[in-house]
Amino acid sequence: MPCSRRSGCSEWVSTRWADGASGFRHHSDNGQGVLLDEAEAARWYRLAADQGYAGAQNNLGVMYQNGTGVPQDDAEALRLYRLAADQGNARAQNNLGFMYNSGRGIPQDYVEAHMWYNLAAAQLTGEDRDLPVKNRDIVAERMTADQIAEAQRRARECTPTPEP
Repeated sequence: MPCSRRSGCSEWVSTRWADGASGFRHHSDNGQGVLLDEAEAARWYRLAADQGYAGAQNNLGVMYQNGTGVPQDDAEALRLYRLAADQGNARAQNNLGFMYNSGRGIPQDYVEAHMWYNLAAAQLTGEDRDLPVKNRDIVAERMTADQIAEAQRRARECTPTPEP
C-alpha cells in the first residue's frame, strides 16, 4: 500500500519562504521580538501548508488538534497530518499515529497507528526517536502478532513523496 502522492506545489513559494513562516510561529510562540498571535501564526502556516510545505502542514495540524489560534478540529488536523506524513515528515507520521491510536477524528486503528509510528521511528535518531518508538511499543501491546506483521508490511510498502 503506497502512501498517497500529492500534487506539485506552486513554484513561487520557495522552501526558504516556508521556513520563514515556521520561524514566525516559533518566534511568536516564544515571544521573541513579536507579539504572541496564534491566529496570525496559523495564517502564515496556512499559506505555506497550502503550497505543500510538510513542516507547515504538520504544525498547522497541531494547532487544529489543540485548538490553538484556530478552532479545534480533529478532522482538519488529521487531513494536514496525512498530507505531511505522505511526504515523509516524521513528526507528522508520529502525530498521525497518535490520531489512529486514540481514534481522534478517525476510527481507532492500531495497525495504522503502528505503521505510522514505525515510519516515524525509522527516520529519527537519538532522543527524537524515543517518542515514536515508545508509542509504537505501547500500541503493539494491544495488537496480535498478525496485526503487528500487517503493520510492518504496510510500513515497508509505504513510499512517501518528499516535498520539493
